[in-house]
Amino acid sequence: MISFDRVSKTYHGRGLTNHVLQDASFTIRPGQALGICGANGAGKSTLLRLIAGVEHPSGGTIRRGMSVSWPIGYTHCFQGSLTGADNARFIARIYRQPIDRLLAFVEQFAELGDYFNQPVKTYSAGMSARLAFGVSLAIDFDCYLVDEVTGAGDQRFAERCHAALAHRRSTGTLVMVSHSPMTLQEYCTTGAVLHQGRLHFYPTIEEAIAVHHAQQLAA
Repeated sequence: MISFDRVSKTYHGRGLTNHVLQDASFTIRPGQALGICGANGAGKSTLLRLIAGVEHPSGGTIRRGMSVSWPIGYTHCFQGSLTGADNARFIARIYRQPIDRLLAFVEQFAELGDYFNQPVKTYSAGMSARLAFGVSLAIDFDCYLVDEVTGAGDQRFAERCHAALAHRRSTGTLVMVSHSPMTLQEYCTTGAVLHQGRLHFYPTIEEAIAVHHAQQLAA
């Protein structure tokens, strides 16, 4: 499981202090399918990066008792001057995965064609998302983090994403951020709402969506 113990995250800028997360304590358990709602700029992507360990909290403690993917979405951490294939090789070495097997999976899943051997800086946002999705799914994680990726690509790729996420949800843990209520309802069972630095949990994703919608109307 993944546990947050009084975790806070604060950004400091020129005359601005942004409390993205304040004193959050919660646990993500194996098999959970959690959807996170929140307005633009509320800090949902930052929360995923904290869960992944890509960012460190300003305060509190995060404990991870299971392997966690990086956040799969339109933002990525690829080296832009390297090709998609070279980035995949690098990740395979980091996670001690068979390089040829990982490359074959990503090339087949992402369907980038000749672009797989072109620098990532030439990719569109959707292409980068497809590469990130393929590389992440090529590695068996206990928990998958998904950040608005299911709209990347054409209908066939969307269906492939759906099948892959459904399989991962049935065999592991899923934490998803999306502005689409239908997407969250499709993949998630429980929900949470991030609002003004506070994270509130709800037993169903429908309840979380309703609370978020009411907050948006009030704003």
